[in-house]
Amino acid sequence: MIRSELLQALATDNPELRPEEVEQMVDIFFDEISRRLAEGGRVELRGFGTFSTRQRDARTGRNPRTGEAVDVPAKRVPYFKPGKEMRERLNTD
Repeated sequence: MIRSELLQALATDNPELRPEEVEQMVDIFFDEISRRLAEGGRVELRGFGTFSTRQRDARTGRNPRTGEAVDVPAKRVPYFKPGKEMRERLNTD
């Protein structure tokens, strides 16, 4: 599902809301998740999963085109761990 499909599904399920209101709600939702992760926190959505960040250490990588060694700096990357209900939904036959 892409963002426009999400907006359309929410607008269909909530006909009392204007499309601009639906888009604003989605923007706020994703902005708040991003803000919290940028602060080093985590976001837990019961029944869905938990968003957090993980630290990646600095390392030496390789340029795939030239094979030359490249220094890759340390960084934080987003991480998602699905919740129990999500895992169960994905593994039902």
